Amino acid sequence: MASTFHIASVFTLIFSLPVLSHGWGTDGHYIVCQIAQQRLSDAAARAVNELLPDYAKGNLSSLCSWADHVKFMYPWSSELHYIDIADDSCTYNYSRDCKDKSGVQGRCVSGAIFNYTSQLRTHGNYNLTQALLFLSHFMGDIHQPLHVAHTSDKGGNTIDVQWYHKKTVLHHVWDDSIIDTAEDHFYGNEVDKYIDALQRNITGEWSSQIPKWQSCSGDKTTCPDIYASESISAACDWAYKGVTDGAVLEDEYFNTRLPIVDLRLAQAGVRLAATLNRIFS
Repeated sequence: MASTFHIASVFTLIFSLPVLSHGWGTDGHYIVCQIAQQRLSDAAARAVNELLPDYAKGNLSSLCSWADHVKFMYPWSSELHYIDIADDSCTYNYSRDCKDKSGVQGRCVSGAIFNYTSQLRTHGNYNLTQALLFLSHFMGDIHQPLHVAHTSDKGGNTIDVQWYHKKTVLHHVWDDSIIDTAEDHFYGNEVDKYIDALQRNITGEWSSQIPKWQSCSGDKTTCPDIYASESISAACDWAYKGVTDGAVLEDEYFNTRLPIVDLRLAQAGVRLAATLNRIFS
């Protein structure tokens, strides 16, 4: 395995600075990586532990928000957290949509997942610790519906709403507010209890769907284009639906959208584990 490439000193600097914008938010990414870590094969768990800095103590979820903190150091990475979709579309196409603002193909979260999966599989002259952390974070981002969403409103970032009594934007509602409200209402503000509930659904209600979530056609290691297609559909059908600028979002929105958030968090965790298991098999 490649060395951590001075990554410990980089982390020390990063975590002393303010948090920048999120995909899912800190708890969302923590949840995704906790679900994934509990589903790793022995070989994948050993590889992940070897790549993580010693102070992480083998806990991938403790560094799952790392990619949000390094945007100031790696400005090129900012456009890798999302996909812009034309306002008149609710479908995703890699050739059409996975480009940066200058038109460079592959510069989106789907392309990033392909790239960092390839780095981890081939080793080469790469920083494999960073590849692991980018991949783990981007797998969460691509499952957040408003990270694969419409261009003009920047994935809901320009849609002002009121979440109960707090002014915010629609994107933040999906990154943080729905998760925070669920933790407050149902789990005593304990994220681990939220994770336990999702795990029970994974082994219970959703168990018959897990093989489909994990599978990739053509023996691919990962299938981010499928995940992106699901997200833009969810964005149109759930995130944007019925929301106008200045809307007040309360119980009706929360109760009908929480199951979508739960599903996407669970799918992200299951698929991250499946991807890492295939990489390190």
